[in-house]
Order: sequence, then structure tokens, then C-alpha cells
Amino acid sequence: MVFITILLLNLLPSFRGEPQVPCYFIFGDSLVDNGNNNGLMTQAKANYLPYGIDFPGGPTGRFTNGRNIADIIAELLGFDSYIPPFATATGSNIVKGVNYGSGAAGIRDETGIQLGGRISLNVQLLNHLVTIARITALLGNKTAANEYLTKCIYTVGMGNNDYINNYLMPQFYPTSREYTPDEFAQVLIDQYKQQLTTLYKLRARKIAIFGLGLIGCIPAELGMYGTNSSACVDTINNQVQLFNDRLKPLVDELNSNLTDAKFIYINTTSISSGDPSVIGITVVNAPCCIVSTTFAKGQCVPGSVPCRDRTKYVFYDNFHPVELVNLVMAGRSYNALLPSDAYPYDIRRLAQIVETNIGFDVDYKVNPEPDQDMGHEAEDGELDSQ
Repeated sequence: MVFITILLLNLLPSFRGEPQVPCYFIFGDSLVDNGNNNGLMTQAKANYLPYGIDFPGGPTGRFTNGRNIADIIAELLGFDSYIPPFATATGSNIVKGVNYGSGAAGIRDETGIQLGGRISLNVQLLNHLVTIARITALLGNKTAANEYLTKCIYTVGMGNNDYINNYLMPQFYPTSREYTPDEFAQVLIDQYKQQLTTLYKLRARKIAIFGLGLIGCIPAELGMYGTNSSACVDTINNQVQLFNDRLKPLVDELNSNLTDAKFIYINTTSISSGDPSVIGITVVNAPCCIVSTTFAKGQCVPGSVPCRDRTKYVFYDNFHPVELVNLVMAGRSYNALLPSDAYPYDIRRLAQIVETNIGFDVDYKVNPEPDQDMGHEAEDGELDSQ
């Protein structure tokens, strides 16, 4: 594992050469948010120190000390700069891709509402329609835009907040009383399937779906529930696994029904399991920074001084990993170390696939929920994806 981590560091192309795909679009939550929440009225934002302490230019809205998973995947794909957030992406920059990630966002529209504004997956899809309209204008016609979009990589990582900021918060949400853990996992999967099908209808053909991590091991849940002599809150991990167990069959179903697309599953639990001490991490159950106990509870206290050696910790705050963990997660997503890391193959191989038999006979619209933030001025309004 030490050798593999060093190898991953050397794999990064340092922004040289041609990208392996022309564009990269990112859908997700705070694990990939790179500034979309900065302008929202929300507690879920990270545009202040000590976030970004190891990132060039300082705080940007990334919920970690340095790069997040999406940044590193972009590097591994060969892009010469990071993919811009939708909230500030302008001009021809959008042609290489857009990051729609939003802290506290979920598969369900109500998820994260107690924290304030957030951009749910449904609204991220609507924002992608805005991007498609702009790319179409830049490329000159719909046919060129359609063909271009099918060559891109799309990563989707959703569901963490549907547990952390929904199902596991009965004081704010009724879902744990309305559904058993198994029923809730199925409800999420059913909605997720619809959303991923919508993404396909918006020309996505190379889609990597990230599973959920070991939520029962994050400091926030450890402090709230206790472990009963275990290293993690096993009941939470068991509940989350019910969702993860349905992702591989979902990928199989999508690949079977949408034959001109390639969906893959990134097994976050597999990648995050094992002994972290082999890469020098010794603190697994406490945050690197001083966390707030009031506003933005569990996030870093603004202006506080974090731990000196960030490579010794798994978590930067009570929810989010440090850059080193992001490096391992992104590296093994891109180039699988174990067969269990990615199914049926990894992002590297997904990028190599040549598109064939692409169809464009879909006319599709997405409507946002009325209480959702767009995360950007929506001057293009409701758009026809055709």
C-alpha cells in the first residue's frame, strides 16, 4: 500500500499532455463541491480557512485541506486545470466540463434543508441543461454538441447526505419513521435510477457511480451515537450497506437497458477499508481541525489552526477526509488496485471506450423543486435537451 500510494502520486500528469476525454462533468455533494455553495444562504460552505490551507490560492469552497476527489480525477484524466464550479463557470471554460457538486445535497430534494440552501441532484441536472444550452451555442449546433457530450466522463456521487442529513436525523426528518432501513435504501435507489436515466437522456454515455463510504466511522456519527466497543457505529454502516448493495445490480440494469451507455460502480467501501497505518495515517476517529459545536456544527471553526501534519489523519473535520485520503480514493477509482474497487472496470478504462451507436431521439425536460437553490443565475430557464 505504501508503494501504491507513492505510485499514485507519480501517476498525476502534473497538467501535461492531452486529456483522455474532452470534458468531465461532476455531480455530487460536499466531497466534490468546489465552490457552488459559496453564494448560498447555508451553513454547508467551506470558503474560509482552515479549509484550503494546502490548496493553491487558499480557500475555495472545497471541504478539505487541499484537493478533493474530483480535482484529482481531473488530473488523472490529463486536464490542465481543475473543472470549474457551475456557480462561476463562464465562457468557453465550460466546454471542458463543469462541477455541479453541492455540500449537503442529496438524492432526495428535502435532504439537507436544515442547513439552508443546497443544490440537490435534481437541480444539478437542471443546471446541466443550462450548460448544455451554452455548449450548444459555443459549438454552433445541437448535433455537434450531442456528439461532443457523449465523449465526456461523468461522475455521480450521491446518497451520503440522504443518510447523514436526513434518515439519521429524526428530529428534522420523518423518513426513519416512514421507512425501515431496507425500504429507505430501495426508495433512494428507485429515485436514483430515474435521475441517472435523466442524465443519460442528457447525452451522458460514460458514467461512474460512486458508492457511499463508511458513514458509521465518521467523527460526527461516533460522537452522536457511540460505538459500543466497536471501532465504528455498526448499525449505521449496516444501513448504508443496504444502499450500496443495490448499486452493482443498478449498474447492470442500466447497462442492459441503455445499451449505448457504459455505467460503472466505484466501491467506496472497498477502497476505504483496510489498515490506514500502512500509508502513515494514525488518527482515524478524530478531526484534524477544531470543529464548531454551534453554527455549522462539525465543520472547522473559521480561522482556527488545524493539526500540523495533515497526513496523519483520515478526517479534516467531522465529516470530510483530508487530501491524502482523497488521493487514494481518486487514484483507486481511476486505476483500480483490487477487483472489488470498481465494477465492471475503472475510470481509466471507461475513458478509453470509443463511442458507438449513439442515439439522439430523446426530448427531455427537468423541473426544479420550488424550494431549491439553482446555485447560478438561471437566465436560460427551462430548457429542451434536444
